[in-house]
Amino acid sequence: MKKIVSLILALIVSVAFFAGCSNAPKQDNGKFSVVTTIFPEYDWVSNITSGAGDVELTLLLDNGADLHSYQPTADDIIKISNCDMFIYVGGESDKWVDDALKGAVNKDMVVVNLLDLLGSKVKQEETVEGMQAEEEEGEGEDEAEYDEHVWLSLKNAASLCGQISDKLCEADPENKDLFSKNTEDYLKKLNELDAKYSSVREDAKYTTLLFADRFPFRYLTDDYKLNYYAAFTGCSAESEASFETVAFLAKKLSELKLPAVMTIDESDKKIAKTVVETSDQKDTPILEMNSMQSVTEKDVLDGATYLGIMESNLEVLTKAIKE
Repeated sequence: MKKIVSLILALIVSVAFFAGCSNAPKQDNGKFSVVTTIFPEYDWVSNITSGAGDVELTLLLDNGADLHSYQPTADDIIKISNCDMFIYVGGESDKWVDDALKGAVNKDMVVVNLLDLLGSKVKQEETVEGMQAEEEEGEGEDEAEYDEHVWLSLKNAASLCGQISDKLCEADPENKDLFSKNTEDYLKKLNELDAKYSSVREDAKYTTLLFADRFPFRYLTDDYKLNYYAAFTGCSAESEASFETVAFLAKKLSELKLPAVMTIDESDKKIAKTVVETSDQKDTPILEMNSMQSVTEKDVLDGATYLGIMESNLEVLTKAIKE
């Protein structure tokens, strides 16, 4: 399967190369073009570059596609090929990027890999008690897989925004003062929200979250020293929970008398409903936290922001650990 994907990407790269040769690179139109794969990157750069009329920003995953299942189109490859800066997460889901960059028309492109920027702060995926193990495909099953959801930590966000800002200032020195001021203001907001999370955690009655779903929030729970149980890892492709998994989560819900069962955005909540119905707490509410994996540009036009979503997640978290 991986060989087939590589062949498809090779064909797309060829198309992108010839298409790129027939069109002037974006930087020739006076714009500094930045292509980001996912919404958090897009919103961070939007805040850092706010007020700079010569910056052109593109959100690649703009159709609600999940990071883990996304494959680039020929048009996507062309956008990447001609941009001045390309920002992506850099985990297992982004294996396609290496092939995509081989055909880049702009050889001076600045490539930003979030996992590389974080270095030792990146965590390996973990399987906690009761979590359903993902079926291995055989190839590379012994290789460590890193948790890609680094943007769900406000501390990581502050670190990444600072480093992205440095790269933008270096690549577009004419806007350096503006970028630096915007970054200072934005980092202040990130740190203030981080402090709110810490305050809620200090007053918490409960210290464990139960996700009857995938669990992409490990960076967040580690930041605030929260425990968790979950049906699947954050990057899992599984969607059907086994009887054993459901029974374990239902038992934990009953034992710990937790005030809520958690899910993530785009969940059909079937597993969560089954866990609640199987437990001794059949009136337990199901709460949803937003992992920002399927935010589109339309959502942005409707007012979605990284800080706004993290504020909403704090409201949900408060209900799950304080009430």
